[in-house]
Amino acid sequence: MEDLLRQGLPELGIRLDEELVGAFAGFLRLLAQWNENINLTGIREPEAMVPLHILDSLTARPFLHGERIVDVGCGAGLPGIPLALVDRLAAPARDFTLVDGTLKKIRFVQQAIADLGLANARALHTRIEDHKPVPLYDTVICRALSSLPDFVRRAGPVVAPGGQLLAMKGKLPADEIAALPKGWRAAAVTPVKIPGVAAERHIIQVVRS
Repeated sequence: MEDLLRQGLPELGIRLDEELVGAFAGFLRLLAQWNENINLTGIREPEAMVPLHILDSLTARPFLHGERIVDVGCGAGLPGIPLALVDRLAAPARDFTLVDGTLKKIRFVQQAIADLGLANARALHTRIEDHKPVPLYDTVICRALSSLPDFVRRAGPVVAPGGQLLAMKGKLPADEIAALPKGWRAAAVTPVKIPGVAAERHIIQVVRS
């Protein structure tokens, strides 16, 4: 697992740091342990979680904007925890909020944040529709949560002026982009590559038009 991280992180432009490698490995071991009793992810082997969870999450890092980030429907803490782990050193002013409506998932995320000592992250048990943050968020990110139009309708109200919605997608969802609600547009659609994974991935940046 550690060797896969040492190989993959530099391919994403992330400086190789043994403390970071150890933190990622510890997170994945905790996830695998909890996953034995609580279905947090369909991927069971920590070695498979490296590319499909950690490296996949980190493909979004170059697209983050601003200091206030929220991960919507964070599930097992993805992509929020991997991003927060990297940025607690690389961008210490950046703050991450991880939101999910399923209590068992948030309990895991809270435990992971505590174990990792992530002072730049917090977990909230709520639906994004019910969340009333002050101030609003600069980047609102989700990973395979819902369709783009649904994401905008649900999470658009928590985006700060000049902020963005950041959707992590597989194949290019041209129909979803065409169906974006009035007042929103896809500012950029960028294909990304996960080290060790051949599957198609795209990052879609959605802003107010």
